[in-house]
Amino acid sequence: MSVKVEDKLFLNRYRVDEESHLRIIDYTLCLKECPDQPCLYICPANVYKLDRDRISVSYEGCLECGSCRIGCPHFNIEWRFPQGGYGIRHKFG
Repeated sequence: MSVKVEDKLFLNRYRVDEESHLRIIDYTLCLKECPDQPCLYICPANVYKLDRDRISVSYEGCLECGSCRIGCPHFNIEWRFPQGGYGIRHKFG
């Protein structure tokens, strides 16, 4: 029996801060100069979604892997770890 990624992600627990640790610096750059928009598919937790003409950031489900930071060809994502005590708690088993 194979385990789905979604089942593994369900084991994770989060302590969500009110302040996001992720930020798109310039939304117009995303829409006008980034036709591929890799942030929409590079994130394993689907944190980034295209919502009308704007990319939304659902930081609450971030896995803190940093793939969005290095996957953005324009370095247009400000990424940092959440404040101490906040963020993801991985649960294995």
